[in-house]
Amino acid sequence: MSYVVLVAWLVQAAVGVLLLTGWFRHGRVRSPVVLTHVGLSVLGLACWTTYVLVDQVLWAWSALLLITIGNGFGDNMLLWRTRRMGGSHLSTVNAYKVAIRSIFRRRLPLRVGFHALFAGVVYFSTLAVCVVATVS
Repeated sequence: MSYVVLVAWLVQAAVGVLLLTGWFRHGRVRSPVVLTHVGLSVLGLACWTTYVLVDQVLWAWSALLLITIGNGFGDNMLLWRTRRMGGSHLSTVNAYKVAIRSIFRRRLPLRVGFHALFAGVVYFSTLAVCVVATVS
């Protein structure tokens, strides 16, 4: 299962690279939120890859910790974008609702929607492997 999760991480990273390329093209390379999100995600992927190679559960939990924090920065970007689209008055919960609706109504680019939704797949599959590996 850890290899399946690694593939999910790699798919997520590939889409992330496409999004990052867009940020570079639009001159937003200096955004600390984006750079922190990317940095934590890359470190998380490195930890997960190390876990797959050495089978020491501490690496898996380290990866989970890093993407937990990194996903917070990613959510921040998604909510910022949602609020910029006209929801500046929204609470965080309502901004999430609008963001999800925007994804499914294709008001956000497909890459953004996929990356946002697939983050949950990566996160919860990583968590599941961590728990099972710890209990085993």
